[in-house]
Amino acid sequence: MRPIRAASLGTATALVALLACAPVVSASAADTDPAPKKDRVIVLTGRLAEQSRFPVNPGGAPAQGDRTVFRSVLFDQEGNEVGETGGTCTTTRVADGGAEECVVTYVLPGGQLTVQGMVFGHLVPGPPPSFDNAITGGTGKYDRARGSVHADTIATGTRRFTIDLQR
Repeated sequence: MRPIRAASLGTATALVALLACAPVVSASAADTDPAPKKDRVIVLTGRLAEQSRFPVNPGGAPAQGDRTVFRSVLFDQEGNEVGETGGTCTTTRVADGGAEECVVTYVLPGGQLTVQGMVFGHLVPGPPPSFDNAITGGTGKYDRARGSVHADTIATGTRRFTIDLQR
């Protein structure tokens, strides 16, 4: 009997030592909140503030690799300035109205959203086309954000962004 007791005491001592050295993990309110996270839609208006174009063939026809860099000021539905957006778009196709891949950051109160995706038809004459891009992440209150951004041109240099955050 004695060897079993000694072994149990040794095991218990090892377990206590292991637990004493283990990092302390605490649950946050978000981890224990039984209510499911709800989707959220944010509607903003963006007004183009700056734009620069870097063509592969300056003065020539559009080409694969043409790049546009831009910044827009963002306003809420009441007309209050709430942030800005900036990014780059690179032409990936010039046939069939063109296509470009865009990487954009939305700077908003409490954090940032990163967005990426394709825009088709940017070389077609007329207002810029509507597009849908994926939210790829974020910071601050948008940490781990997912969802999409839908953009519609509503006037020259002005777009309405409908941000669909999914949680």
